[in-house]
Amino acid sequence: MTAPSSSIAPRKGGRWIEQWDPEDETFWKETGEKVARRNLFFSVLSEHIGFSIWTLWSVMVLFMGPEYGLTPADKFFIISMATLVGAIVRVPYTFAVARFGGRNWTIVAASMLLIPTIAAFIVMEPGTSFGTFLVCAMLAGVGGGNFASSMTNINSFFPLRKKGWALGLNAGGGNIGVPVVQLVALAVIGASGGPRVLLGIYIPLIVVAAVLGALYMDNITSVKNDTGAAKEAVKDPHTWIMSFLYIGTFGSFIGYSFAFGLVLQTQFGRTPLESAYVTFIGPLLGSLIRPVGGWLADKYGGAKITLWNFVGMGAATAVIVAASMEESLALFTTAFIVLFVLSGLGNGSTYKMIPGIFQAKAAALGLTGEEAASYGRRLSGASMGLIGAVGAVGGLGINLAFRQSFLSVGSGTGAFVAFLAFYAVCFGVTWAVYLRRPAAAESPAVTASEAKPQLSYAEV
Repeated sequence: MTAPSSSIAPRKGGRWIEQWDPEDETFWKETGEKVARRNLFFSVLSEHIGFSIWTLWSVMVLFMGPEYGLTPADKFFIISMATLVGAIVRVPYTFAVARFGGRNWTIVAASMLLIPTIAAFIVMEPGTSFGTFLVCAMLAGVGGGNFASSMTNINSFFPLRKKGWALGLNAGGGNIGVPVVQLVALAVIGASGGPRVLLGIYIPLIVVAAVLGALYMDNITSVKNDTGAAKEAVKDPHTWIMSFLYIGTFGSFIGYSFAFGLVLQTQFGRTPLESAYVTFIGPLLGSLIRPVGGWLADKYGGAKITLWNFVGMGAATAVIVAASMEESLALFTTAFIVLFVLSGLGNGSTYKMIPGIFQAKAAALGLTGEEAASYGRRLSGASMGLIGAVGAVGGLGINLAFRQSFLSVGSGTGAFVAFLAFYAVCFGVTWAVYLRRPAAAESPAVTASEAKPQLSYAEV
C-alpha cells in the first residue's frame, strides 16, 4: 500500500497541505514527521509570545508603586480581567484554525498581540485612570487565545501515539512565556528601566513571530470545523469532567503565575526587585516539566499520573497554609514553587487524557482502524478548545480568591485553604471516573449496550 504524500500546494491564503495521514507509519517516517516538527517549532514560538503578553500585567503591577494610586485589591482585579478575557477568547480561537488554516490564523493571532502591547506602551504612567489600565489588561487577554488555536492546530499534525509528547511540548513551550517575561522584567528593573522598556522589547518580537509563521508554517486542507463534533463534545460528560480537572491543573498554573509576585509584595512586603528575583522560578519549572507530564501519561496512563499529581498539589498547598500562618517566607516560597512544578506536570497529563478518552470511547463503540482514529480526532479536537477555556477560568477564580482573602483577613491563607479543598475534590473525581470503574461500559459516556469491548478508562 502506497503511503499518501504530503502535497503542499500554493493556494489563496498561503501554503496548504492537501493530503495528511499521520497515523500511516510509512507516511509519517518519510514525510509527515519533518513537516509536523517544523510546524510545532513555529507554533511554540508564537504561543510563547502570546503567553508573555497574556501575563504581561502580572509584571506591570510590580512596577506600579504608590504614585499610581492603586490598592492591592485593584491590582488583583486588573490581572483577574486579563485572565478572564484570555479564557473566553480560547473558544473562538479553537474554531479559527479550521476556518482560516493553522498557519494563517497563527499570523493573525500573533499580529493581534501588537494591540495590547502598544496600548500599554502609550498609557503606562502615573495619573492614568484605573479604568484605562483595566481595559489595557483586558486587551492583553487575546494572548491567552493563542494557546487554544496552537493546541488545536498541532493536534492535527501528530499521530495519537505522539500526541502526549507533542501537545506537552507545544503547551510547555508556550507556558514558558510566563517566566520569560518575568525574567525580562527582572533585568529591566535591575537596570533601573521602566515598564515602557519592557514593552519596547516585545513589540519587535511579535512582528518576528508573525513573519516566521508566514514563512515556515502550513495549513491542512482536511481540517474543517465539524459542527456535529462540537455539539457532540458539548453533550459528552467527559468534556466537562476534563474541564473541571483542567481547572485544577492549568487554572492553578496560570492563576498562580499572575498572582505570585503580587502575593509576595502584599503579604511579605517584598520590593518589586525582590519579588522579581523569585517570581519567575515557579512558572519556569512548571513550564519545563509539562512535556514530562505528557510523556509520563503516554507511558503509564494520564489518569494515574493526574490522580497522584493532585495528591502532591494538596500536600504542597497544606505546607503553604502552614508557612503562611507561621509567616515563614522561605518555606512559603519553596512550597509555592513545588506547587508550580506539580501544576505543570498535571497540565501535561490531563491534556494527554483527552484524545485517549475519546479513542477509548471509539473502541467501546466497536469502531476500529481509521474509523476509530477519525472519531477520536473529531471529538478530542472539538473538546480541546472548550476544556482549555474552562481550565483558564480557574486562573480567574484564583486571583479573585486572593483578592477576597486579602480584603477579608489581610493574607492569602484563606484562599489557599479553599484551593486545598478543591484539589481534594479533583482527586476524588479522577479516581471515581477514570480509575475506580473497570470498564467503559460503566462510564457515563457509554451505555452498557454500546460498550462492546470492555475497555478501561484507566488506560487513557
